[in-house]
Amino acid sequence: MSDQKDRAALKQAVRARMLELEEGELAAARAHYERFLGEAKLDDREGHDNSDIAESRESADLAAAFDGPVHTHQAKLDAIEALDFAVTDRVGPGAVVSFNKRHFVVAVSTSAFECEGRSYMGISTQSPIYAAIDGLKKGESFTFNGRKTKLDEVF
Repeated sequence: MSDQKDRAALKQAVRARMLELEEGELAAARAHYERFLGEAKLDDREGHDNSDIAESRESADLAAAFDGPVHTHQAKLDAIEALDFAVTDRVGPGAVVSFNKRHFVVAVSTSAFECEGRSYMGISTQSPIYAAIDGLKKGESFTFNGRKTKLDEVF
């Protein structure tokens, strides 16, 4: 990346892609939660046999299991929205960094995703790799898992 304007545009595209993916994850988690919650409700008839009650309880347990991911994805969305994605020369929240031919976004942990022809992965500020690169600039080196590595890009 040569131009400040190009870097700013790329960072906004990466941010938009992360938001899009996280919104999809949140929608899927909510759909699962609502489906199982709906299945947990017993109908209005007088008597329910043990099978009905067991199925209802199982669906309620599954709904509860999907409640956690709903909150996790909402928290990730909130964090991405709150981050400053301005171009920077130091590693910190909102920075895009590259090393070992891999590209990372300091924001929240994510699976690998594609944006503008590159593969990225989100890393959390709580991750061990972030602790190793926090505050560094392009060209500076860090050691992680016993290997010395140089930052190829920071913006």
